[in-house]
Amino acid sequence: MKTIKNWLMSGLLLLVVTTAFSQGKVTGVITDGEGTLPGANVAVKGLATGTSTGFDGKFSINTTASSGELVISFLGFETKTVRFSVGSGATVNLGTIVLKSNSNELSEIVVKSGVIDVAKARKTPVAVSTIKAAEIQEKLGTQEFPEILKNTPSVYVTKSGGGFGDSRINIRGFDQKNIAVMVNGMPVNDMEGGTVYWSNWAGLSDVTSAMQVQRGLGSSKLAIASVGGTINVVTKTSDLKEGGSFASSFGNANYLKIQGSYNTGIMKNGLSASVLLSATQGDGYVDGTQFEGQNYFIAFGYKPNDKHDIQFTFTGAPQWHNQRSTFVSLANYLKYGTNGEPNTRYNSDWGNLGGEEYNIRRNYYHKPVGSINWDWKINETTKLSTVVYGSWGRGAGANGVGGIRGLNYVNDAFRTANGIIDYDKIQAWNAGQTIMINGVPQTRGKVGTEYQNSSDTGSKKVGSATVLNNTSGISQVSSFNSHDWYGGIVSLNKKLTDALTLDFGIDARTYKGIHYQTLNNALGADVFVDNTDFNIASPGRKITETYSLSPSLNPFASSNVSQKVGYDYDGKVNWLGAFTQLEYSSDKLTAFVQAAVSQQGFKRIDRYNYPQFKQNTTTPNPEYDLRETDFENILGGNVKGGANYNINESHNVFVNAGYYSKQPFFTTVYPNFRSKLNGNLVNEKITGFEAGYGFRSSIVNINVNVYNTKWADRYQRSTDGSPDNTGGYFDFSGITEIHSGIEFEANSKVTDKFKVNGMFSIGDWRYKGNSVSNRYDALNNPFAGGTPKTLYLDKVKVGDAAQLTASVGASYEVVTRVTVDANYNFNENVYASISPKDFESATNKGALKIPAYGLMDAGFSYKMLVGKDKDDSVSFRLNVNNVLDKVYIAESKTNIFADDFISGSSGPTYASSGRTYNGVATGNNVYFGFGRTWNFSLRYNF
Repeated sequence: MKTIKNWLMSGLLLLVVTTAFSQGKVTGVITDGEGTLPGANVAVKGLATGTSTGFDGKFSINTTASSGELVISFLGFETKTVRFSVGSGATVNLGTIVLKSNSNELSEIVVKSGVIDVAKARKTPVAVSTIKAAEIQEKLGTQEFPEILKNTPSVYVTKSGGGFGDSRINIRGFDQKNIAVMVNGMPVNDMEGGTVYWSNWAGLSDVTSAMQVQRGLGSSKLAIASVGGTINVVTKTSDLKEGGSFASSFGNANYLKIQGSYNTGIMKNGLSASVLLSATQGDGYVDGTQFEGQNYFIAFGYKPNDKHDIQFTFTGAPQWHNQRSTFVSLANYLKYGTNGEPNTRYNSDWGNLGGEEYNIRRNYYHKPVGSINWDWKINETTKLSTVVYGSWGRGAGANGVGGIRGLNYVNDAFRTANGIIDYDKIQAWNAGQTIMINGVPQTRGKVGTEYQNSSDTGSKKVGSATVLNNTSGISQVSSFNSHDWYGGIVSLNKKLTDALTLDFGIDARTYKGIHYQTLNNALGADVFVDNTDFNIASPGRKITETYSLSPSLNPFASSNVSQKVGYDYDGKVNWLGAFTQLEYSSDKLTAFVQAAVSQQGFKRIDRYNYPQFKQNTTTPNPEYDLRETDFENILGGNVKGGANYNINESHNVFVNAGYYSKQPFFTTVYPNFRSKLNGNLVNEKITGFEAGYGFRSSIVNINVNVYNTKWADRYQRSTDGSPDNTGGYFDFSGITEIHSGIEFEANSKVTDKFKVNGMFSIGDWRYKGNSVSNRYDALNNPFAGGTPKTLYLDKVKVGDAAQLTASVGASYEVVTRVTVDANYNFNENVYASISPKDFESATNKGALKIPAYGLMDAGFSYKMLVGKDKDDSVSFRLNVNNVLDKVYIAESKTNIFADDFISGSSGPTYASSGRTYNGVATGNNVYFGFGRTWNFSLRYNF
């Protein structure tokens, strides 16, 4: 924490504020016709001069021009241009300037770069919701960044295991691997697997100017994986106004966060700079999930004239957090609860070691991102927008490996009476001490003169018999998922006529994923033996070097380590895309047609599994050439079109349609950590249709959308789990899903002080038709004796998200700048995520439906104006989430029904044995959501 404070003070001292003589001053006040608009941007057109309104809506701007135009913008309002004339040394007051509301639009002044495809209300024909920076700053509190979207139609967000940054989001029933996440126009989904780890982006909440959710295929011109939707995050750039802020917040579970920022404002030479630093720590709501994170943001801007605008940003959020990664059965939540109620905070991964909290599952990562955006207004009809960016991810997830007499670290044999893991007991075994295992004293044996750990579980099959040994142990290892990622997007915007605009450009990316394991803690053993490494002269290499469980603060740290275990490979992905769009826009009608094509190349370099000679022989290995594959190039793309028609100032309608041919992920091209190509490589095919209606008035805004998305040739894989096929897997081909639904969203300004909002969405997300399952062994070869099986998925509900969501909220300004607000969010028709292998019978019961639930959140805000001219402020905010402390299941990973037999195909059922909770069989592995949480924040803006 002290280091972060030092960084903050050093950053502030290095910034220099430049002021200059100006010929005149222009003042005024910006309102929405009913109240002032603090933070509105005011810039002199054609000059590198700008400012922002204070908390009373007033602005004052110095200018060297005797006359000109002010460009005034504010998030959610239409940009307005106002002419002015002012004499040298004089001051002119423009009085009150009223901006017109446009609640879903991000203004061009806020959105610096032309590569950001922002949807505009009553123009872009897509379903869209916008979250403003003020709402994120005010209401997010201790919640995860994507949770600010939970009151958006067809969005479902859960905490997942509950570790810091481990939350996940679904849109229209599609998980975040199939949702395009864009930061300042840059795609940030992992290029190997499409994943987004929100812990790596924990700092976004501090630096976001606005976030826009485009449901469905969206308006992005790139060939991105927006099956369910697109999340556009627009971060701060170098601010126009000089000033800054200090903030601190604290909450339950010892949550503490501090933050400081400063902006130079735009200077006479056109330069500007902004810096933000923050630090966060806490114990975590879930037991054993301590965390610590930092965030830094640096931005430099240069705007020499109205033709060029260059912005550089660099941001990162190094963090570590302990996790709850092992799903817990309902039976165990109840077992370790009280009075028949579950212990929803129970974590089966943590325990004590040496008298201190210890969790073998920890994630630690640092993923800085740097970008340079350049917008060049070539002439009145032509604009070139360019962004080049890089990302350097370094970090890993730690886990337990090995076993003790066939038992892994989460086995009940190593638990205390209250359900936590006795890591002291595991360490004692590893060091050769006698321990009790299931009531029987056991002592470990040495291998030679050493107690050796490895990946050996201490149990193996010899024929039909299970043979145990006393020489294996349990260690902590880290699985690294580092990367180097570089990319660039160039987009040319050409206005052909007053109504027609043509865009075209290129999108290039190159990605190198670096994957290996290292030893973190042998937990008392003398040495760790790497018994999986075949690419060495003498198998059985002894590992003694251990590595830190904290992220490197050096964003360019080398990923090379001397002692790797388990596996060691690189995944390379090259992407080259081109896109174009033709748009027609008039007062009444906006229409577009859009096309994009991309080629992805996949290459795997394996330093582990493909030695030159077979193990312990001089016989050539026929798979030696697989140590480095050629690039497997796969073509994909999309075509989209749509139109919006404004019937009048109040009513508009829109339609859109699109088709995507989406390339498979890296792990599909090369499944099961091997370099042999998947023999069933086909692009996934997505067809989407959508229509919508909008209503705008001075009192209420309403949006209604209907949609239908078909997702065909979806690829899915799951582990075999059979003792006769260790390391094998099932390959499911020909999966088709149909997602259709209706969405409603409204907000109303009943009075100047009283505002309400609401949403409702209902979906029907099902599998269509059946699928085929093929079985493969650990080396990606068809399993001997394995025959393809039909999976009876037709009409089975798609799981993992609520198919019905609703919310209603309101805020009321009790007295000036004192506001109370509350929101109720309801989720129903939540089905368990399914594995297709559970549907080998035509008489299956479908997907398990978990109970519906509703959550109440509330808040209190007070803003006090301070300073000589009342231009500064001190803000207080209290958030309480899940006010009613509702106990609810957020997700289930299993499909065990109450009327299923507890064991086998006959006997007592879960229901008949009383083994249910709220109607759900206690054999299911689930995650509960969080109970009541709170946080209080104090912010000083100057």
